[in-house]
Amino acid sequence: MKYWLVMPAAGSGRRFQGEFPKQYTPLMGRTVIEWALAPFLGDPRCAHAVVVIAESDATWHRIAARLDSEKLSATSGGGERSVSVRRGLAALAGRAEAGDWVLVHDAARPCLDAQDLEELIARVTAHGKGGLLAVRATDTLKQAQADPRAHQGLTVARTVERADLWRALTPQMFRFGPLCAALDAAQAGGRNPTDESQAMEWSGASPLLVEGRSTNLKLTTGADLALAEAVLRARRQP
Repeated sequence: MKYWLVMPAAGSGRRFQGEFPKQYTPLMGRTVIEWALAPFLGDPRCAHAVVVIAESDATWHRIAARLDSEKLSATSGGGERSVSVRRGLAALAGRAEAGDWVLVHDAARPCLDAQDLEELIARVTAHGKGGLLAVRATDTLKQAQADPRAHQGLTVARTVERADLWRALTPQMFRFGPLCAALDAAQAGGRNPTDESQAMEWSGASPLLVEGRSTNLKLTTGADLALAEAVLRARRQP
């Protein structure tokens, strides 16, 4: 089989508050986005990877020159993740066929485990209709409610049953044609899906949940960088 990769990297990462956008933050001799791309650029099944960057991005060309991969290109994104992903898919038009598989992976996830990638591809290919990496919710979950008497304005409304709850990760893997159609339908309806699975769910699909590792973390704040470094260092241990 073969697949195509779309990597949204157009966000500013305001909560990260680092010296660089989080995807370009140095991490153990590389940038975060280089770690995120590595499993795919080294996989012969990956036909091509499109990185979706901000129009004002002045850094990507240096990263691309260092990677020097013929199966890597970039296109400009939008203000929302779903818009950026759709533009990444548009960049594959004419090369990807409707039935081809597309993987979408966050540029700020540098710790994807190779075994998780293999499991996702094997399970979703067998399933035939698409799916995503995810982890089971293990903490007790609380639903908040506004309360002006509370110091921070929020109190617990109720405890949420967690037995059937999962945290969505990436990669998320769907057929090219249906994913394009689902994102187009969401945009036409004025809806903004927070991930590709949600767009597919709105179109009537039931994506497959493939259990992955919680170490596949997404860098959101500066503290996550230290966790990512610890994960990568542990993998280098004999």
